Amino acid sequence: MSAAPLGTPFAALHRRPGEPLLLPNAWDHASAAVLAEQGFAAIGTTSLGVAAAAGLPDGAAATRDETLRLARRLGRSGRYLLSVDVENGFSDDPSEVAALAVELAESGVVGINLEDGRPDGTLTPAAVHTAKIAAIKDAVPALFVNARTDTHWLAVPDPVEETDRRLAAYERAGADGLFVPGLTDPAAVARICGAVTAPLNVLYSPTGPALAELAALGVARVSLGSLLYRTALAAAVSTALAVRGGEPAAGGSADSAGIPGYAAVRSLYADGR
Repeated sequence: MSAAPLGTPFAALHRRPGEPLLLPNAWDHASAAVLAEQGFAAIGTTSLGVAAAAGLPDGAAATRDETLRLARRLGRSGRYLLSVDVENGFSDDPSEVAALAVELAESGVVGINLEDGRPDGTLTPAAVHTAKIAAIKDAVPALFVNARTDTHWLAVPDPVEETDRRLAAYERAGADGLFVPGLTDPAAVARICGAVTAPLNVLYSPTGPALAELAALGVARVSLGSLLYRTALAAAVSTALAVRGGEPAAGGSADSAGIPGYAAVRSLYADGR
């Protein structure tokens, strides 16, 4: 099994005790560019945002082309480290998933998020998911594989036992990071951090522990997932409804409520990024 890429800059961001990597997730060039302007060294993509923006379902292996297209655009930037959400790899054939990983790495991607949840609400068999992880690591050893298990999101009879079993198997297969979305109980987070060797990634929840508490618990990476995309949709609807209702709406100038003006957004493309 290929060694984990401990020496890569992206992997190093996961090895800072007490300072987890806060990974914001973009859905297009503009969202990634404005996040990079705020100093985020690494940016991920959100599969929900990419799918919804293209009018396609998330988690249904329908966005392979859209994901590659966006990765090629964002990977050219050179201004940040790019991790891409590839759902379940868009296939259960390890060789096909590994081929996708090669294409992504050639596009400038340094990490991927690979989930075991299926569209029908079941989990991919652990043996299949571990085969995908192993195939990716054999094909692209330097690519950071964040292996995600959806045991806390899906109707798993014993999520604690199943989570432990899957995380151990994914780590043995070569996963560089482990991701358990839906895990918000501080005691459970601390327990898993102490049980695994690979860096633990959790999904930020507005109703869960704050970033500082997650850092104290030992979390290495905190993803924002689709939160930014969903927040942007809510802001767009709120603004439209305010105008329709005759209420004042921000956005007329660059300094109103922090909303960028036309020229600022247009300039995101001015240097060819």
